[in-house]
Amino acid sequence: MYPRPFKQIDVFSNRPGDGNALAVVIDASNLTDTAMQRFAAWTNLSETTFLLPPTEAARAAGADYRVRIFTPGYELPFAGHPTLGSCHAWLQAGNTPREEGLVVQECGAGLVRIRLQDDGSMAFAAPPLVRGPASPALVPLIASALGLKPSQIRASQMLDNGPVWLGLLLDSAATVRSLRPDHARLKDLGQDVGVIHVTPDAGDDPDRPCAVVRAFAAPMGNNEDPATGSLNASLAQWLIAEGLAPTHYLASQGESLGRAARIRIAQDSHAQVWVGGHAVTCIEGTVLM
Repeated sequence: MYPRPFKQIDVFSNRPGDGNALAVVIDASNLTDTAMQRFAAWTNLSETTFLLPPTEAARAAGADYRVRIFTPGYELPFAGHPTLGSCHAWLQAGNTPREEGLVVQECGAGLVRIRLQDDGSMAFAAPPLVRGPASPALVPLIASALGLKPSQIRASQMLDNGPVWLGLLLDSAATVRSLRPDHARLKDLGQDVGVIHVTPDAGDDPDRPCAVVRAFAAPMGNNEDPATGSLNASLAQWLIAEGLAPTHYLASQGESLGRAARIRIAQDSHAQVWVGGHAVTCIEGTVLM
């Protein structure tokens, strides 16, 4: 064991405590899979990441660094708030991207582009989404576990961009906020669920959220996530493609947990969805690993 640079980042917020916490080990060289998993279980955060040099093939394709993403129980190929938080930590450690204004991250899902914005925020290019109809048998079971009436669900879809979510479009922001899920039942059903309501007209204030999101991930060991990049990415790709959401909007998440996360969605002229937000360092030092 020896000291390794370490940071704890709050993602999708520029004020500590409003977003989603992420632990980042900045130099994970020579760490075994077992050591990474053990440390992720010890932090007990939804995700812990480990930064490494890119593989030879990824470096040739433009990657700046490689990240491995662990929950307390297993490794993920991709996750949203760990992508932005890891990039924030990598830049703060004094690293410079090969292309100005653009960081390329290697992860289990491949290469992910991250734009550095003029206001200090970052935005990742949402990875390809596989989506399809939700099981007609599953949706009523999930609805019951959430305390939803069938009439409160406007649309549903299975969403897979690494993590797999059942996405539910609900009839109002009040419905989203009022949910009191049976997390034990959701865990038994074995399906992570994301719910959203979108107000079609964002109005004249780009800093006013027009979408409210909640993420229930009891099967992943996290009853409710305060800010979820992968879910917001897949919800945006689904809803924008179906004309159920504007191409640019601001989402709020985490209110039921006392947070105030803000996730900015933007689809560019090439139909690429970008998921953005701020990140702030809350803890930094070294960890013995």
